[in-house]
Amino acid sequence: MSDKQISVHPFSVARFLGAVTFLLVLASIGVSLMQKYLFGYDYAREFVALFYVDREQNIPTFFSLLLLLLAFLLLAIITVLNRKQKAHDVLQWAILTCGFLLMAFDEAFEFHEKLILPVRSLLHSGNLGIFYFAWVIPGILLIITVAIFYLRFLLHLPATTRLFFITAAALYVGGAIGFELIGGRYVELHGTQNLTYSIIATIEESLEMAGVIVFIWALLAYIANNYKEVTFRLDEARGYPVQPDVLSAVPK
Repeated sequence: MSDKQISVHPFSVARFLGAVTFLLVLASIGVSLMQKYLFGYDYAREFVALFYVDREQNIPTFFSLLLLLLAFLLLAIITVLNRKQKAHDVLQWAILTCGFLLMAFDEAFEFHEKLILPVRSLLHSGNLGIFYFAWVIPGILLIITVAIFYLRFLLHLPATTRLFFITAAALYVGGAIGFELIGGRYVELHGTQNLTYSIIATIEESLEMAGVIVFIWALLAYIANNYKEVTFRLDEARGYPVQPDVLSAVPK
């Protein structure tokens, strides 16, 4: 069977994903304006359900899920290749891989939102302010723990990769936690059925998607900078004296 080669350019992939994100954000803004100024909250429900970034199980959510799964796949590839080379940081890559798989599940099923009521009950407070979406409290603790655990790992990464990783984390956490805090304060005072909250939610989701795209860019660049080529073998194994590796690479 003849080999088929596919060249992947990290910046081109990131640019394409960024363009799709931009179009989805424009669509979300558009349906929010339609809801506010043209049709009202009752008549624009179908458009909102399909394109509004703060709704679940719609086109933006599906795209966000695909981004997280792509990051998971790239992390899994890096983990396997580093394991073959007996690299010292395989455990960190493996944990990061599992983490993004869990993030993908959370994106699909919104597990983190199920923490809101239990955490609120523990706080025994009527007015929570920025902690109105109370899941952010365990979320902040988790982020601090992960940051401490991965500090040495980050310091040992190539400088460019480290910068990309930090930028991606800042964008994602700034959206997922930062704007969730801002949105929580606003929702407690004014509710969600207004244009201002729609803008806050759109910025939040946009930053999350941007963070994952930068991370994907960083992972692709890391693979490109460390390996001449990565090979996926999907041939039928019969006829080989030894089962061939499904995934292999030529280091630089």
